[in-house]
Amino acid sequence: MTDSESTLNLLQRARTGDQLAADLLFARYLPILRRWASGRLPRWARDVSDTHDLVQETLLQTFKKLDTFEYRGVGALQAYLRQVLVNRIRLEFRKTARRPDGTTLDDVHEDPGASPLELAIGVEALDRYERALERLRPTEREAIIARVEMGLSYEDLAEALDKPTAEAARKTAERALIRLAEEMNREQSR
Repeated sequence: MTDSESTLNLLQRARTGDQLAADLLFARYLPILRRWASGRLPRWARDVSDTHDLVQETLLQTFKKLDTFEYRGVGALQAYLRQVLVNRIRLEFRKTARRPDGTTLDDVHEDPGASPLELAIGVEALDRYERALERLRPTEREAIIARVEMGLSYEDLAEALDKPTAEAARKTAERALIRLAEEMNREQSR
């Protein structure tokens, strides 16, 4: 078995109960998703659920239901796992927002975090980004998620997108980012 064994092959094996294949998929996606999720939960929500634990729990729960996942090509599993994680992070936001803060306020301690307005603007921009991302072609969406959100190198991106070279992957990512910006601007001007 090589490190470059295809996700599809590992997925098929994991669905038949091959625990080694499931472990390899888990090991392949855990660091990528941790890197992507890092900093997505605000400080006030992290004490309730550490980001690393959240990613691991999400993967464990999702991998129990791999038989329901429909493989649609290169990058499909990564996109699916990312979306499940986005949904889980949103759930954590809602759960944490419902809980009253147990701290008391005084004049001595100033909150160094973002103001409610800054948070709202950030959430609004993130929502606009997510909607624009959904309007892109699958290859463009995968290039952006893999490069920008998950921090893949151009070499790894070339492999993930089945491009012949790192330079071809770089150009694909650049074109995808331009399209994303156009979509975000188009939505903002509505």
